[in-house]
Amino acid sequence: MADSEVDSGGLKEAERPHVGDSPEETPDTSERLAETTNQEAAEPQGAEPTEATSSDTPAEETESDSSRVHGDDEGSRSHQVESEIQAAVPLPPLVEDEFVPDDPRDSLHPHEDRAHTIDTTGVLLEEQPPEESVVESGRHLTSSKFSQEAEPAGGAENQSGPPVEPEPQSETPQRADGGPEAEEAAGNQAEEKLKEKAKKKKPKLLNKFDKTIKTEIDAAEKLRKKGKLEEALRAFESLVQRHPQSPRARYGKAQAEDDLAEKLRSNDMLQRAINSYREAAELPDVTSDLLRAALKRRAERQQFLGRMRGSLATLERLTQIFPEDVSLKNDLGVAHLLLGDNKGAKKVYEEVLAVAPSNGFAKVHYGFILKSENQIEQSIPYLKEGLESGEPGTDDGRFYFHLGDALQRVGDSSAYHWYELGHKRGHFASVWQRSLYNVDGLKAQPWWTPKETGYTDLVKTLERNWKTIRDEALAVMDQNTRSFVPEEENLRERGEWGQYTLWQQGKKVGNSCQGVPKTCALLERYSEATGCKRGQIKFSVMQPGTHVWPHTGPTNCRLRMHLGLVVPKQGCRIRCTDQTREWEEGKVLIFDDSFEHEVWQEADAYRLIFIVDVWHPELTAYQRQTLSPI
Repeated sequence: MADSEVDSGGLKEAERPHVGDSPEETPDTSERLAETTNQEAAEPQGAEPTEATSSDTPAEETESDSSRVHGDDEGSRSHQVESEIQAAVPLPPLVEDEFVPDDPRDSLHPHEDRAHTIDTTGVLLEEQPPEESVVESGRHLTSSKFSQEAEPAGGAENQSGPPVEPEPQSETPQRADGGPEAEEAAGNQAEEKLKEKAKKKKPKLLNKFDKTIKTEIDAAEKLRKKGKLEEALRAFESLVQRHPQSPRARYGKAQAEDDLAEKLRSNDMLQRAINSYREAAELPDVTSDLLRAALKRRAERQQFLGRMRGSLATLERLTQIFPEDVSLKNDLGVAHLLLGDNKGAKKVYEEVLAVAPSNGFAKVHYGFILKSENQIEQSIPYLKEGLESGEPGTDDGRFYFHLGDALQRVGDSSAYHWYELGHKRGHFASVWQRSLYNVDGLKAQPWWTPKETGYTDLVKTLERNWKTIRDEALAVMDQNTRSFVPEEENLRERGEWGQYTLWQQGKKVGNSCQGVPKTCALLERYSEATGCKRGQIKFSVMQPGTHVWPHTGPTNCRLRMHLGLVVPKQGCRIRCTDQTREWEEGKVLIFDDSFEHEVWQEADAYRLIFIVDVWHPELTAYQRQTLSPI
């Protein structure tokens, strides 16, 4: 989803691209893997619903994106953020805003040991599981509302669309490991034996000494399980004081602190739990099961607080202690991804697949990484087989999203089968509308009229002043190439395009307005545009011979306006769902880029437009204020 005229889901590579000259349509799909959703403020009682992300996978947190919003002061080089949005890690849940991570500027948390201090931060989020959704023929479901839409035109030129009833895949997915069948079968058998062994084995948390105080431990644990967390914590603290060498007592203390942190929404208490888990694991005579449980939970809670490097160190220690535990290796791979270390993650998943070639979790993440490296065809079998495995951690909208995208790029129409499955699993509002960061209940349709948006004054201002806007854009373009500073993105099949960004995430980008002062002055009074934290305002130039792949934006919270500035008479068009339109100089087109769209530039001269994102008109003032930036 290019971020110029369209928007992309985001596989992110290790280096951060600039927004400056990206594809026109939406952000890049080949960027490094990182989850960058910010915390959503909870709605007050009686307020309208807050945003719901389409995933029911466990929450894992990442670094705050506050430090990566603007990588440069120039409008044409501002950092791309939308492309980070649909990364291959579990979607975060939504929580009240008082439970927030520590300020990343704090070099040392008061309860964090120096050896484990991390200078990153994350978000504590909770989310409601998605509701089951059903699509009627010819209609799209977005949250609780349907929007009428025509059936896809069967023979339209250059148009693509989902089949009415996608047929299940009949072909057998190719093997992703490439080894001999006998080796794969042997590996699968070994893996199944490990799984069966794990199911039958009951964790042993008590060492010999702990068994002598089992009655006291059980009494404290009973309080914890009943939700009497303050009493449980006091009971475990008393046990630890009297029996400082008891791993089970200290582990129970950590669990009570962990539970209490959730109840109180307290980062300080959560950090105490993180330290207590470590202390339990470091005691002599700790059982292997308790050691594993304590360190695994410690790593999870470190991630929850955004302490990614600390979590990575904990998981590395775990995999050293339990080298044959594939699930811990998989967790280690995710930790690398959360740090943007695709290379490290790739190595981990290659090790997993070497010993467990049918592991669906490793396959789907490995496929994700291959796609981020633009190895499109190679990524497909891994993504496909990983999703088909149905293993925990594989049912994530971003895997369906990127498998479908990869299939589209190689000309395989079965992409829409996977989009349909993603929709049926509750990840997409419809086969066409595949954004993952959505607010329930918003009107959903691909194309809008100015009257429908309620932003007629803004549209009139843009159309009345289009020549002034055009002239300023031409003045900041490179006069020789008639382009902005180019940047390579992964949304185009071919061609060149660039952009010059004025606002991003509701804020001005550097000194960009100094080059186009009249344009910026015109927009200042339209907060629906300049205050749209989930969009951009920018110039976009596309050169002849450019084709942008079909893609969708990350959110249904905005609409996208295109003002034609320099438009060749023929050859430039944009498709959104099954409807294709052309730009006109001095006229505004409005579409919802959370629906699939595609762009062709087949003229003999460059095409220049002005892109203005606006809040979806049905969002409340509260939602506009509290929704996280994208």
